[in-house]
Amino acid sequence: MRIPCARPVLLAAAERERLKKMAYGHKTEYRLRVRAQVVLHAARGRSNARIARETGLHLDTVRTWRDRFATGGLPALADRKRSGRPARFTPVQVAEAKALACQLPAETGAPLARWSCPELAAELTARGSTDTVSASTVRRRLREDALKPCQYRSWIFIRDPDFRATAQRVLDLYARTFEGAPLDEDEYVLSSDEKTSVQARCRCHPALAPGRARATRVHHEYGRGGALAYLAAYDVHRAKVFGRCEPKTGVVPFMALVAQVMATEPYASAKRVFWIVDNGSSHRGKKAIDRLTKACPNAVVVHTPVHASWTNHIEIFFSIVQRKVVRPDDFTDLTQVRNRLRAFEDLHNATAQPFQWKFTTSDLDDLLARLDRHPSADRQEESSAALAA
Repeated sequence: MRIPCARPVLLAAAERERLKKMAYGHKTEYRLRVRAQVVLHAARGRSNARIARETGLHLDTVRTWRDRFATGGLPALADRKRSGRPARFTPVQVAEAKALACQLPAETGAPLARWSCPELAAELTARGSTDTVSASTVRRRLREDALKPCQYRSWIFIRDPDFRATAQRVLDLYARTFEGAPLDEDEYVLSSDEKTSVQARCRCHPALAPGRARATRVHHEYGRGGALAYLAAYDVHRAKVFGRCEPKTGVVPFMALVAQVMATEPYASAKRVFWIVDNGSSHRGKKAIDRLTKACPNAVVVHTPVHASWTNHIEIFFSIVQRKVVRPDDFTDLTQVRNRLRAFEDLHNATAQPFQWKFTTSDLDDLLARLDRHPSADRQEESSAALAA
């Protein structure tokens, strides 16, 4: 019986370099490393039997990879596509799982607030949709459409009948226009609000600084050192912030902030200074407008829509204060809180740039159009009518 001769292997310089990286690379998969070694040995003119002895592989394995490379080159060293085991989770069952994940558990009678993948798998089995299915299989199928039934986000439906007109005034001011006319150089836009209950929590043990593979650690127990309110006004286009700390919020503290800001330049001699505020008790309604206009004739109050504080730039600044200054709250007393807030104002005013506000009136129209198509809109109108009755 004639023994077949080993097929000759000739390598180009680029192929040899790539095979060496595969054969001796630390991150190369073992199977690819072995195949590359077989080809490199074959390129040196060695027989299959010798290669098998030196690599510890079976002779048939060496012959297979030598022949495949001689026929197809480098791409032939990769695994061929395989049919694999037939899918046990059929497309119909996948669709049922995704449809169930898009339903609230209460609608199905399950005593749950949110679905988890194990509970979805159990529900599908209980319904007879499938004999058995694992939670990992459900999770993998839901990931295809980015379905995350275990997560939730809160939101609030628009109830202000003048939402668009009110919001447009605010958005136009961010774009330096008011009532269709551009603002002059001596007109300014301030965004203002109060951050309540900034607490001084004195930890029972000092915080531990971060280390290698360890985050900052703050002791859970603390003593209460009181709380204060932080009032601030933010110049939208100049990125300047003016703040003050008060024992509590109210009309008097807010007017003190107004006096503090309006007594400084360029606001004292400005043609108009627009104050964007929400509908909090300190600056709500016509009385607040008259009060502020009487104190500062060049001040113009502009209210945000009801339940739409997200249109107020000062909320962005307060979120920065919450992350960078307040949390984790570890203060010995309220004096330390006040000092840190003042120091952060100086740091912010020296380095900050105006926020890149990208939500325009066109985006507002798109939002309102989507809400009009939302199925909850009719339910909201019915609820509002019932409350009014």
